[in-house]
Amino acid sequence: MNIEEIFSRTYLGNPAESWLWALGAAIVLALVFNFILKRFVRGFANLAEKTETDLDDLVSALLEKTSIVLIIIFSVYVATFFLDLTQQVREFRKSVIIICLLVQVGLWGSGFIDYYVSKKLANIDVGVGATVTHLRSLGFFAKVVLWVILVILTIDNLGFDPTTIIAGLGVGGIAVALALQNVLGDVIASLSIIFDKPFEVGDFIVVDDIMGDVEHIGLKTTRLRSLSGEQLVLSNNDLLQSRIKNYKRMDSRRIDFSLGVIYETSYDNLEKIPGLIKDIIESEQKTRFVRAHFSSYGDFSLNYDIVYFVLSPLFDDYMDIQQRINLKIFKRFSDEGIEFAYPTRKIFLDSVEAASTGAGAGD
Repeated sequence: MNIEEIFSRTYLGNPAESWLWALGAAIVLALVFNFILKRFVRGFANLAEKTETDLDDLVSALLEKTSIVLIIIFSVYVATFFLDLTQQVREFRKSVIIICLLVQVGLWGSGFIDYYVSKKLANIDVGVGATVTHLRSLGFFAKVVLWVILVILTIDNLGFDPTTIIAGLGVGGIAVALALQNVLGDVIASLSIIFDKPFEVGDFIVVDDIMGDVEHIGLKTTRLRSLSGEQLVLSNNDLLQSRIKNYKRMDSRRIDFSLGVIYETSYDNLEKIPGLIKDIIESEQKTRFVRAHFSSYGDFSLNYDIVYFVLSPLFDDYMDIQQRINLKIFKRFSDEGIEFAYPTRKIFLDSVEAASTGAGAGD
């Protein structure tokens, strides 16, 4: 078969020459559309750098999401109008272009969501990690919803009843849900964390016997950095079923302790101990004195109960202030001659004088 025979034949009811014209038109259209797209992308990118408005930034971001593959398919679609096609082929062509347009809408929609999330993240202060995680998670779920809607629209435009398909998938969906119930439970738990916010990235939490700083909140797991340095990975579902102590949200820390002095302490010193302790605690800036009372008689000590608050949620402040107060109490008691009690035992022996007068008289 020579070239003349090839070009003299008809294909799908159209001569080879028409196919060549359509192919050439498709190539030219693809090049033109791609050139126009690049010019628009470059133009809006330059405009975005010169202005402070968000609209040109958004348009530039969406144009960058335009797929070159879809441009080629659209060019082929336009070029096929040079051909005399059967009704069946035209219906197929229509379905293909609708699917392509829906896919492109999905890409633009995803680009819009990414742009919105990135703009929100840019306005968040450094260290507010929980909001970052929440925005990213919400962006992910928004894209999932978007693509689910587009898939349903695609099924509908292909001539199928989406409700029938969804109903048919119902039994299978139940089986899948049962198989993935742990995963789905973690995903639902992550949504609870996002909206209820029992803790955020950067918070110091205690879960049962596990404690650490929250580093990441994901769809399935939450990661903590323990005090000893290792990373702890906890299931979101298990995490929410546990009792969580969030120390980051404390406004203050309560300190309740006791001390004892010896029984030989004078009455005057016993009476002024509460005042001494109050003065020491109030000498620290981030403290609030509550009470100091002579509370009980112990086996070897006279006991005082002291309560005060450290007005800081930071653990380091809590320990530093507590240490300074304890040292000041020790020094003040030493200066006042007040002795701390410790477990002691006193044994009293009656001295018995040996009676030996009878023996002396015999001598």
